[in-house]
Amino acid sequence: MNDSIKVYPHVSVDCVVFGLENDHLSVLLVERSGHDVHNQMQHNFKLPGSLIYADEGLDDAAHRVLKELTGITKLPLRQFKSFGNPSRVNNRKDILWLENAFQLKIGRIVTVAYISLCKIDRQLNKDLEKYTSVQWIPVEQIPSLPFDHNQIVDEARGEISQWINRDPSIVFELLPPKFTASQLRTLYEVILNAPLDVRNFYKRIAVTDYIIPLEEKEKKVSHRAARFYKFSRTIYNKGKQKI
Repeated sequence: MNDSIKVYPHVSVDCVVFGLENDHLSVLLVERSGHDVHNQMQHNFKLPGSLIYADEGLDDAAHRVLKELTGITKLPLRQFKSFGNPSRVNNRKDILWLENAFQLKIGRIVTVAYISLCKIDRQLNKDLEKYTSVQWIPVEQIPSLPFDHNQIVDEARGEISQWINRDPSIVFELLPPKFTASQLRTLYEVILNAPLDVRNFYKRIAVTDYIIPLEEKEKKVSHRAARFYKFSRTIYNKGKQKI
């Protein structure tokens, strides 16, 4: 870490980035490595995050964190909650890792959590300063995380379900430019963690003007070829209908 950069030791940001892979919701996690109190090598995952720099805002810090991992400068992020339980940073191993990573004494830390959606095929950074790797982990396979990161992921999952009801355009961040109605429905079911009535969903698509049917259909499939659709950001911004 650059010694000229001053870090504020009591406030951090953590980012919960969701992606879709093989019809499963995954979360972007970083793998940290270090030594515990018994000098045994430890490898474990955590949410991407950082203490904030003394001269930067919270949003700037969150964007910095994700740019370092993904190279993406305009990934849409939404602040959704602060976590400040006094016991969230009381594990000795976590404290030692933080103090080593940031070269300062660590006390109580309040973190501000952000949430985002990202295409899972984005290229991830392989040259990391504080971490061994950055990986997509299915939400069903998330291990025990340090601090209160499991709680943050759980609450972010609920938040994103509400987010797509307020702003359904975000789901199209996870879809290819051309998609089928089945792909869109599956994505909704994965995010909402609940099945949807197929007939009603297709009826809603039919009357949603920013989801535009194309003449093109699937090719080389074993089932009946489905029609492709595309999302129109221009039409959405004009009307902002909800599916």
